[in-house]
Amino acid sequence: MTAIGVVDYGMGNLHSLGKALERVAPDQRIVVSYDPEELLKCDRLVLPGVGGVRACMNELKRLELNQMVTEAAGRVPLLGICLGMQVLLEWSDENNGVPALGLFPGKVVRFPDPPAAGIDGQRLKVPHMGWNRITQTRPHPIWAGVPDDSWFYFVHSYHAQPKYKKHTLGTADYVHTFAAAIARDNIVAFQCHPEKSQAVGMQVLANFANWSP
Repeated sequence: MTAIGVVDYGMGNLHSLGKALERVAPDQRIVVSYDPEELLKCDRLVLPGVGGVRACMNELKRLELNQMVTEAAGRVPLLGICLGMQVLLEWSDENNGVPALGLFPGKVVRFPDPPAAGIDGQRLKVPHMGWNRITQTRPHPIWAGVPDDSWFYFVHSYHAQPKYKKHTLGTADYVHTFAAAIARDNIVAFQCHPEKSQAVGMQVLANFANWSP
């Protein structure tokens, strides 16, 4: 039986994510672990996360998971979710600047202070919290069965700013257009929470569970 490893460093929405993966991949074993050796045996990896990049990187290093993620990213499909997407870039402006994993050239920046009124006169706030559409910017197996401009659930104050446009897989609009999904080689990542995004989110997770780059 193949296995999907979920990286547990104490900062992810592990229960709902694990249940969602069990639902979409009943023929695969879901391994939630902080043990690098156990995770390296898995056929796919998911790097979730909520919170700040500095705390995330500190915990990944403390548990020796940063090296494991980098090594695994070179050979198995990897899915980053929310904070797990942000730490895949080189740098975050959060907490006066934090080096991250560097699997994507680029950095993570904070949303600028929004104007007093946004679209349709609605007041925008940071963090960006709630439902928003993702516009698909290029084809990818992760989009199979997912209609363009589908609604996904977001909670974040910072967002990825990839150096190269070719790495952006989908965009969303909040204060300005930002990269809501990125991909390269066998790595794909979403700023939103697929596990909280109803049917389209389940489809994304199912596509990842069956993805063979």
